[in-house]
Amino acid sequence: MLLIDVYVPRNALSDEERQMLAQRLIDTLMTEDGSHAAEVLDAQRRLTQVLVHEPATWVLGRRPRMDPADPPRYLVRVTVPASWRKEMSSETVEIVTGVLAETERAAGRDPERVRREPDAVVLVDGISEGGIGIHGRAVSSLDLMELISRPYRDTAPPGDGAPARPASPATRGRLIDPVCGMSVDLADSPPTLVHEGVLYGFCHGLCRRSFADEHGLHGQYGTASRQTEDPA
Repeated sequence: MLLIDVYVPRNALSDEERQMLAQRLIDTLMTEDGSHAAEVLDAQRRLTQVLVHEPATWVLGRRPRMDPADPPRYLVRVTVPASWRKEMSSETVEIVTGVLAETERAAGRDPERVRREPDAVVLVDGISEGGIGIHGRAVSSLDLMELISRPYRDTAPPGDGAPARPASPATRGRLIDPVCGMSVDLADSPPTLVHEGVLYGFCHGLCRRSFADEHGLHGQYGTASRQTEDPA
């Protein structure tokens, strides 16, 4: 995640509730559940920003006219690189909606309202290539993947000089992405690559491309079950 904008009606939430909502979004989206490397999650946290807005004017299109603060409506915009958007959208919408439900529960309101009524809208926006600037320069999705995954890859044990981690043995049909540390289920037909007789699995085509570039496999991306590098 790069930017999460949360819009709530004025005075619908207290200062403490807004702070808790923003922190809960980061903590839930970056949960250390074993599926991602801790180093990668920490790197993502450093790039993630949550802004909670209270627009001066908020008008609902419903009839009869309704107060958007009673009960509070939510509009959340999550900004990610365009090439990540399609794969991230479903899980992101589910997680964000769950956080909003917990916010409602903590306030003593019906938490299921945000799933039952169209009172919580989540927009997952994709930023096109070249539209993200970090360290004073425009970066590509591949550059961003490198920035996020580098802390994990730098912890690889010394070997034959290759900077990326060695492949992990498949356990019950799962592999660990050597670039970002994510657990990959081979049953889901993830991008894969065979290098020096070893099968590697990747969570995303960008991870596979980064691995191939780092190992000098230019133009030969090995065995791939699906291509996911192009923006949706």
